[in-house]
Amino acid sequence: MKVLELDMYQALAVAVVMLVFGRVLVKKIDFLSKYCIPAPVVGGLIFAIFHVILRSLGILEFNLDTTLQSVFMTAFFCSVGYMASFKELKKGGVGVIKFLALAVAMCCLQNIIGGFGAKLFGLDGRLGLAMGSIPLVGGHGTSGSFGPFLENQGIANATTVAVAAATYGLIAGCMIGGPIATSKIRKFKLQSSAITSPEEAARAEASGTTDADPGIYHEPDLMNATIYIVIGVGLGTVVSLLLGKLFTLPGYIGAMLVGAIIRNIQEIRKVKIPMKEMGSLGNICLSLFLGLAMINLKLWQLVSLALPMIVILLVQTVVMFLFASYVVFTLMGKDYDAATIASGFCGFGMGATPNAMANMQAITNKYGPAPVAFMIVPLVGSLFIDFFNAAIITAFANFL
Repeated sequence: MKVLELDMYQALAVAVVMLVFGRVLVKKIDFLSKYCIPAPVVGGLIFAIFHVILRSLGILEFNLDTTLQSVFMTAFFCSVGYMASFKELKKGGVGVIKFLALAVAMCCLQNIIGGFGAKLFGLDGRLGLAMGSIPLVGGHGTSGSFGPFLENQGIANATTVAVAAATYGLIAGCMIGGPIATSKIRKFKLQSSAITSPEEAARAEASGTTDADPGIYHEPDLMNATIYIVIGVGLGTVVSLLLGKLFTLPGYIGAMLVGAIIRNIQEIRKVKIPMKEMGSLGNICLSLFLGLAMINLKLWQLVSLALPMIVILLVQTVVMFLFASYVVFTLMGKDYDAATIASGFCGFGMGATPNAMANMQAITNKYGPAPVAFMIVPLVGSLFIDFFNAAIITAFANFL
Protein backbone atom coordinates (compact mmCIF):
# COMPACT_ATOMS: atom_id res chain seq x y z
CA MET A 1 0.00 0.00 0.00
CA LYS A 2 1.34 3.40 -0.94
CA VAL A 3 1.97 5.88 1.88
CA LEU A 4 1.65 9.55 0.99
CA GLU A 5 3.85 11.76 3.13
CA LEU A 6 2.55 15.28 3.78
CA ASP A 7 4.85 17.81 5.42
CA MET A 8 3.57 20.33 7.95
CA TYR A 9 2.71 22.92 5.30
CA GLN A 10 0.77 20.42 3.18
CA ALA A 11 -0.98 18.99 6.23
CA LEU A 12 -2.04 22.49 7.26
CA ALA A 13 -3.35 23.14 3.74
CA VAL A 14 -5.44 19.95 3.89
CA ALA A 15 -6.77 20.94 7.32
CA VAL A 16 -7.77 24.38 6.03
CA VAL A 17 -9.49 22.92 2.96
CA MET A 18 -11.50 20.56 5.18
CA LEU A 19 -12.23 23.43 7.57
CA VAL A 20 -13.71 25.45 4.71
CA PHE A 21 -15.65 22.38 3.55
CA GLY A 22 -16.94 21.91 7.10
CA ARG A 23 -18.10 25.53 7.23
CA VAL A 24 -20.03 25.05 4.00
CA LEU A 25 -21.69 21.90 5.32
CA VAL A 26 -22.57 23.50 8.67
CA LYS A 27 -24.18 26.38 6.78
CA LYS A 28 -26.07 24.12 4.36
CA ILE A 29 -27.14 21.26 6.66
CA ASP A 30 -29.75 22.32 9.19
CA PHE A 31 -28.87 19.62 11.75
CA LEU A 32 -25.24 20.71 11.95
CA SER A 33 -26.17 24.37 12.24
CA LYS A 34 -29.01 23.78 14.68
CA TYR A 35 -26.86 21.81 17.11
CA CYS A 36 -23.71 23.93 16.68
CA ILE A 37 -21.38 21.16 15.53
CA PRO A 38 -17.94 22.80 15.07
CA ALA A 39 -16.89 23.16 11.42
CA PRO A 40 -13.36 21.75 11.97
CA VAL A 41 -14.92 18.61 13.45
CA VAL A 42 -17.28 18.17 10.49
CA GLY A 43 -14.65 18.66 7.81
CA GLY A 44 -11.93 16.77 9.67
CA LEU A 45 -14.18 13.80 10.40
CA ILE A 46 -15.10 13.52 6.71
CA PHE A 47 -11.40 13.42 5.82
CA ALA A 48 -10.76 10.82 8.54
CA ILE A 49 -13.56 8.60 7.17
CA PHE A 50 -12.20 9.01 3.63
CA HIS A 51 -8.76 8.10 4.94
CA VAL A 52 -9.90 4.92 6.68
CA ILE A 53 -11.77 3.81 3.51
CA LEU A 54 -8.67 4.29 1.35
CA ARG A 55 -6.55 2.45 3.89
CA SER A 56 -8.97 -0.45 4.31
CA LEU A 57 -9.05 -0.93 0.52
CA GLY A 58 -5.27 -0.99 0.42
CA ILE A 59 -5.15 2.03 -1.90
CA LEU A 60 -3.46 4.77 0.09
CA GLU A 61 -2.48 5.85 3.57
CA PHE A 62 -1.62 9.39 4.63
CA ASN A 63 1.24 10.18 6.98
CA LEU A 64 0.70 13.74 8.19
CA ASP A 65 3.30 15.96 9.81
CA THR A 66 1.27 17.68 12.51
CA THR A 67 4.10 19.78 13.96
CA LEU A 68 1.99 22.92 13.56
CA GLN A 69 -0.82 21.35 15.57
CA SER A 70 1.02 21.94 18.84
CA VAL A 71 2.05 25.42 17.68
CA PHE A 72 -1.54 26.52 17.11
CA MET A 73 -2.71 24.80 20.30
CA THR A 74 -0.06 26.61 22.36
CA ALA A 75 -0.84 29.94 20.68
CA PHE A 76 -4.54 29.48 21.37
CA PHE A 77 -4.05 28.75 25.05
CA CYS A 78 -1.68 31.67 25.31
CA SER A 79 -4.54 33.88 24.06
CA VAL A 80 -6.81 32.25 26.65
CA GLY A 81 -4.25 33.14 29.32
CA TYR A 82 -4.49 36.78 28.28
CA MET A 83 -8.22 36.61 28.96
CA ALA A 84 -7.60 35.70 32.62
CA SER A 85 -8.01 38.98 34.41
CA PHE A 86 -7.79 38.64 38.19
CA LYS A 87 -10.41 41.35 38.50
CA GLU A 88 -12.82 39.27 36.43
CA LEU A 89 -11.77 36.05 38.16
CA LYS A 90 -13.09 37.35 41.46
CA LYS A 91 -16.55 37.54 39.92
CA GLY A 92 -16.51 33.86 38.96
CA GLY A 93 -14.54 32.46 41.89
CA VAL A 94 -17.38 30.36 43.29
CA GLY A 95 -18.20 29.12 39.80
CA VAL A 96 -14.63 27.91 39.33
CA ILE A 97 -14.78 25.92 42.56
CA LYS A 98 -18.15 24.38 41.67
CA PHE A 99 -17.03 23.48 38.17
CA LEU A 100 -13.79 21.96 39.48
CA ALA A 101 -15.77 19.84 41.94
CA LEU A 102 -17.99 18.62 39.10
CA ALA A 103 -14.93 17.80 36.99
CA VAL A 104 -13.31 15.86 39.85
CA ALA A 105 -16.55 13.94 40.36
CA MET A 106 -16.60 13.09 36.65
CA CYS A 107 -12.99 11.82 36.80
CA CYS A 108 -13.96 9.47 39.62
CA LEU A 109 -17.14 8.38 37.86
CA GLN A 110 -15.30 7.65 34.61
CA ASN A 111 -12.73 5.51 36.41
CA ILE A 112 -15.43 3.62 38.29
CA ILE A 113 -17.20 2.86 35.00
CA GLY A 114 -13.96 1.97 33.24
CA GLY A 115 -12.34 -0.01 36.04
CA PHE A 116 -15.31 -2.05 37.19
CA GLY A 117 -16.65 -2.32 33.63
CA ALA A 118 -13.40 -3.99 32.61
CA LYS A 119 -13.69 -6.38 35.55
CA LEU A 120 -17.20 -7.37 34.43
CA PHE A 121 -15.72 -8.45 31.11
CA GLY A 122 -12.98 -10.44 32.86
CA LEU A 123 -10.25 -7.89 32.16
CA ASP A 124 -7.76 -6.32 34.53
CA GLY A 125 -9.50 -3.39 36.21
CA ARG A 126 -6.48 -1.20 35.60
CA LEU A 127 -6.96 -1.58 31.85
CA GLY A 128 -10.35 0.02 32.40
CA LEU A 129 -8.56 3.19 33.48
CA ALA A 130 -7.39 3.43 29.86
CA MET A 131 -11.09 3.79 29.07
CA GLY A 132 -11.72 6.15 31.96
CA SER A 133 -10.39 9.56 32.90
CA ILE A 134 -6.97 8.91 31.34
CA PRO A 135 -8.20 9.29 27.74
CA LEU A 136 -11.49 11.10 28.38
CA VAL A 137 -10.78 13.95 30.76
CA GLY A 138 -7.05 13.61 30.08
CA GLY A 139 -7.08 13.35 26.29
CA HIS A 140 -4.25 12.16 24.07
CA GLY A 141 -1.58 13.87 26.17
CA THR A 142 -2.50 12.06 29.38
CA SER A 143 -2.94 8.83 27.38
CA GLY A 144 0.62 9.14 26.15
CA SER A 145 1.84 9.76 29.70
CA PHE A 146 -0.16 7.22 31.71
CA GLY A 147 -0.38 4.46 29.08
CA PRO A 148 3.27 3.51 29.61
CA PHE A 149 2.73 3.90 33.36
CA LEU A 150 0.08 1.15 33.24
CA GLU A 151 2.18 -1.00 30.90
CA ASN A 152 5.04 -0.83 33.40
CA GLN A 153 2.59 -2.36 35.86
CA GLY A 154 2.06 -5.28 33.48
CA ILE A 155 -1.05 -4.05 31.66
CA ALA A 156 -0.43 -4.93 28.01
CA ASN A 157 -1.58 -2.54 25.23
CA ALA A 158 -2.70 0.10 27.74
CA THR A 159 -1.28 2.92 25.61
CA THR A 160 -2.99 1.70 22.44
CA VAL A 161 -6.32 1.33 24.22
CA ALA A 162 -6.00 4.77 25.84
CA VAL A 163 -5.12 6.50 22.58
CA ALA A 164 -8.00 4.80 20.76
CA ALA A 165 -10.41 5.79 23.55
CA ALA A 166 -9.12 9.36 23.43
CA THR A 167 -9.77 9.38 19.67
CA TYR A 168 -13.34 8.25 20.27
CA GLY A 169 -13.79 10.83 23.02
CA LEU A 170 -12.51 13.60 20.77
CA ILE A 171 -15.39 12.92 18.39
CA ALA A 172 -18.08 12.12 20.98
CA GLY A 173 -17.35 15.18 23.09
CA CYS A 174 -17.88 17.51 20.15
CA MET A 175 -20.97 15.69 18.92
CA ILE A 176 -22.96 15.81 22.17
CA GLY A 177 -21.89 19.21 23.50
CA GLY A 178 -23.71 21.39 20.98
CA PRO A 179 -27.06 19.56 21.19
CA ILE A 180 -27.08 19.78 25.00
CA ALA A 181 -26.53 23.55 25.06
CA THR A 182 -28.88 24.20 22.15
CA SER A 183 -31.73 22.21 23.72
CA LYS A 184 -31.35 24.05 27.06
CA ILE A 185 -31.17 27.47 25.39
CA ARG A 186 -34.35 26.82 23.41
CA LYS A 187 -36.27 25.01 26.13
CA PHE A 188 -35.69 27.67 28.79
CA LYS A 189 -35.47 30.60 26.32
CA LEU A 190 -32.02 31.55 27.57
CA GLN A 191 -29.99 34.37 26.11
CA SER A 192 -26.60 35.98 26.51
CA SER A 193 -26.35 38.82 29.00
CA ALA A 194 -24.80 40.83 26.16
CA ILE A 195 -28.09 40.71 24.25
CA THR A 196 -30.58 43.19 25.62
CA SER A 197 -33.81 42.35 23.82
CA PRO A 198 -35.71 39.39 22.32
CA GLU A 199 -35.59 41.11 18.93
CA GLU A 200 -31.82 41.31 19.08
CA ALA A 201 -31.60 37.66 20.10
CA ALA A 202 -33.81 36.67 17.17
CA ARG A 203 -31.67 38.67 14.76
CA ALA A 204 -28.51 37.11 16.19
CA GLU A 205 -29.77 33.55 15.77
CA ALA A 206 -31.12 34.24 12.28
CA SER A 207 -27.82 35.69 11.11
CA GLY A 208 -25.68 33.11 12.87
CA THR A 209 -23.64 35.78 14.63
CA THR A 210 -24.05 37.91 17.71
CA ASP A 211 -21.63 40.65 16.79
CA ALA A 212 -23.88 43.19 15.16
CA ASP A 213 -21.00 45.63 15.06
CA PRO A 214 -17.72 43.74 15.48
CA GLY A 215 -15.80 46.93 14.76
CA ILE A 216 -12.84 47.56 12.53
CA TYR A 217 -9.58 45.76 13.15
CA HIS A 218 -6.63 48.12 12.93
CA GLU A 219 -3.31 46.76 11.72
CA PRO A 220 -1.30 48.13 14.68
CA ASP A 221 -3.66 46.42 17.13
CA LEU A 222 -3.45 43.14 15.22
CA MET A 223 0.32 43.41 15.22
CA ASN A 224 0.39 44.16 18.94
CA ALA A 225 -1.88 41.20 19.66
CA THR A 226 0.41 38.97 17.58
CA ILE A 227 3.45 40.26 19.46
CA TYR A 228 1.83 39.54 22.81
CA ILE A 229 0.98 35.97 21.75
CA VAL A 230 4.42 35.24 20.28
CA ILE A 231 6.18 36.57 23.39
CA GLY A 232 3.81 34.57 25.61
CA VAL A 233 4.45 31.37 23.67
CA GLY A 234 8.22 31.89 23.73
CA LEU A 235 8.42 32.61 27.46
CA GLY A 236 5.88 29.87 28.07
CA THR A 237 8.24 27.19 26.75
CA VAL A 238 10.72 28.15 29.47
CA VAL A 239 8.03 28.07 32.16
CA SER A 240 6.76 24.68 30.92
CA LEU A 241 10.31 23.32 30.97
CA LEU A 242 10.79 24.39 34.58
CA LEU A 243 7.38 23.16 35.73
CA GLY A 244 7.92 19.90 33.85
CA LYS A 245 10.70 19.03 36.26
CA LEU A 246 8.18 19.07 39.10
CA PHE A 247 4.90 17.92 37.50
CA THR A 248 3.63 16.17 34.39
CA LEU A 249 1.71 18.93 32.63
CA PRO A 250 0.52 19.72 29.08
CA GLY A 251 3.08 21.74 27.14
CA TYR A 252 0.76 24.70 26.65
CA ILE A 253 0.37 25.44 30.37
CA GLY A 254 3.46 27.65 30.44
CA ALA A 255 2.19 29.89 27.65
CA MET A 256 -1.19 30.19 29.34
CA LEU A 257 0.39 31.17 32.66
CA VAL A 258 2.68 33.72 31.01
CA GLY A 259 -0.28 35.23 29.16
CA ALA A 260 -2.22 35.60 32.42
CA ILE A 261 0.76 37.17 34.20
CA ILE A 262 1.42 39.68 31.40
CA ARG A 263 -2.29 40.58 31.20
CA ASN A 264 -2.52 41.37 34.89
CA ILE A 265 0.79 43.23 35.02
CA GLN A 266 -0.39 45.41 32.14
CA GLU A 267 -3.69 46.02 33.93
CA ILE A 268 -1.83 47.21 37.01
CA ARG A 269 0.27 49.47 34.78
CA LYS A 270 -2.94 50.62 33.08
CA VAL A 271 -1.61 49.56 29.67
CA LYS A 272 -4.34 48.58 27.24
CA ILE A 273 -4.05 45.18 25.54
CA PRO A 274 -5.95 44.69 22.23
CA MET A 275 -8.26 42.01 23.62
CA LYS A 276 -10.65 41.97 20.65
CA GLU A 277 -7.82 41.21 18.24
CA MET A 278 -6.30 38.79 20.74
CA GLY A 279 -9.55 36.86 20.90
CA SER A 280 -9.87 36.74 17.13
CA LEU A 281 -6.32 35.45 16.68
CA GLY A 282 -6.96 32.86 19.40
CA ASN A 283 -10.10 31.63 17.65
CA ILE A 284 -8.20 31.28 14.37
CA CYS A 285 -5.51 29.24 16.10
CA LEU A 286 -8.19 27.06 17.74
CA SER A 287 -9.85 26.29 14.41
CA LEU A 288 -6.54 25.42 12.77
CA PHE A 289 -5.47 23.24 15.70
CA LEU A 290 -8.73 21.34 15.75
CA GLY A 291 -8.65 20.94 11.96
CA LEU A 292 -5.19 19.37 12.13
CA ALA A 293 -6.19 17.15 15.05
CA MET A 294 -9.29 15.86 13.25
CA ILE A 295 -7.64 15.04 9.90
CA ASN A 296 -5.02 13.07 11.81
CA LEU A 297 -7.59 10.80 13.46
CA LYS A 298 -6.89 7.13 12.81
CA LEU A 299 -10.41 5.74 12.89
CA TRP A 300 -9.26 2.19 12.21
CA GLN A 301 -8.13 2.15 15.85
CA LEU A 302 -11.82 2.40 16.76
CA VAL A 303 -12.89 -0.23 14.23
CA SER A 304 -10.56 -2.76 15.82
CA LEU A 305 -11.80 -2.16 19.36
CA ALA A 306 -12.92 -5.17 21.31
CA LEU A 307 -16.54 -5.46 22.44
CA PRO A 308 -15.79 -4.57 26.08
CA MET A 309 -14.19 -1.29 25.04
CA ILE A 310 -17.07 -0.36 22.76
CA VAL A 311 -19.63 -1.04 25.49
CA ILE A 312 -17.67 0.85 28.15
CA LEU A 313 -17.15 3.89 25.93
CA LEU A 314 -20.82 3.99 24.98
CA VAL A 315 -21.75 3.89 28.68
CA GLN A 316 -19.26 6.70 29.31
CA THR A 317 -20.92 8.76 26.58
CA VAL A 318 -24.42 8.27 27.98
CA VAL A 319 -23.26 9.11 31.51
CA MET A 320 -21.49 12.24 30.26
CA PHE A 321 -24.59 13.35 28.35
CA LEU A 322 -26.83 12.93 31.40
CA PHE A 323 -24.32 14.44 33.82
CA ALA A 324 -23.68 17.52 31.69
CA SER A 325 -27.32 17.97 30.74
CA TYR A 326 -28.81 17.71 34.22
CA VAL A 327 -26.14 17.99 36.91
CA VAL A 328 -23.71 20.51 35.39
CA PHE A 329 -26.40 22.72 33.86
CA THR A 330 -28.41 22.76 37.09
CA LEU A 331 -25.57 23.33 39.55
CA MET A 332 -23.91 26.00 37.40
CA GLY A 333 -27.03 28.14 37.51
CA LYS A 334 -29.48 27.03 34.78
CA ASP A 335 -28.77 30.18 32.75
CA TYR A 336 -27.20 30.85 29.34
CA ASP A 337 -23.64 30.61 30.69
CA ALA A 338 -24.55 27.33 32.41
CA ALA A 339 -25.80 25.89 29.10
CA THR A 340 -22.56 26.95 27.42
CA ILE A 341 -20.54 25.49 30.29
CA ALA A 342 -22.42 22.19 29.94
CA SER A 343 -21.38 22.09 26.29
CA GLY A 344 -17.77 22.79 27.24
CA PHE A 345 -17.91 20.15 29.98
CA CYS A 346 -18.66 17.54 27.32
CA GLY A 347 -15.73 18.76 25.24
CA PHE A 348 -13.00 18.48 27.82
CA GLY A 349 -14.70 15.68 29.78
CA MET A 350 -14.71 13.41 26.71
CA GLY A 351 -11.83 14.78 24.66
CA ALA A 352 -9.68 17.78 25.52
CA THR A 353 -9.97 21.41 26.55
CA PRO A 354 -9.65 22.66 22.94
CA ASN A 355 -12.75 20.61 22.16
CA ALA A 356 -14.52 22.35 25.03
CA MET A 357 -13.52 25.71 23.62
CA ALA A 358 -14.65 24.70 20.13
CA ASN A 359 -18.03 23.57 21.51
CA MET A 360 -18.52 26.82 23.36
CA GLN A 361 -17.27 28.89 20.45
CA ALA A 362 -19.87 27.26 18.20
CA ILE A 363 -22.61 28.11 20.72
CA THR A 364 -21.52 31.72 21.32
CA ASN A 365 -21.04 32.38 17.61
CA LYS A 366 -24.76 31.72 17.22
CA TYR A 367 -26.34 32.83 20.49
CA GLY A 368 -24.02 35.43 21.96
CA PRO A 369 -21.06 35.87 24.35
CA ALA A 370 -20.76 33.74 27.48
CA PRO A 371 -17.97 35.45 29.45
CA VAL A 372 -18.39 33.40 32.63
CA ALA A 373 -18.18 30.13 30.67
CA PHE A 374 -15.05 31.24 28.82
CA MET A 375 -13.45 32.20 32.13
CA ILE A 376 -14.33 29.08 34.12
CA VAL A 377 -13.88 26.22 31.65
CA PRO A 378 -10.33 27.04 30.44
CA LEU A 379 -9.14 27.61 34.02
CA VAL A 380 -10.42 24.26 35.23
CA GLY A 381 -9.86 22.29 32.03
CA SER A 382 -6.37 23.57 31.33
CA LEU A 383 -4.91 24.18 34.77
CA PHE A 384 -6.55 22.57 37.78
CA ILE A 385 -8.04 19.34 36.50
CA ASP A 386 -4.72 17.86 35.34
CA PHE A 387 -3.40 17.95 38.90
CA PHE A 388 -6.50 16.28 40.32
CA ASN A 389 -6.83 13.78 37.47
CA ALA A 390 -3.26 12.56 37.90
CA ALA A 391 -3.85 11.97 41.61
CA ILE A 392 -7.19 10.24 40.97
CA ILE A 393 -5.71 7.96 38.29
CA THR A 394 -2.84 6.96 40.57
CA ALA A 395 -5.23 6.26 43.43
CA PHE A 396 -7.51 4.09 41.26
CA ALA A 397 -4.53 2.22 39.79
CA ASN A 398 -3.38 1.31 43.28
CA PHE A 399 -6.90 0.39 44.38
CA LEU A 400 -7.65 -1.79 41.35
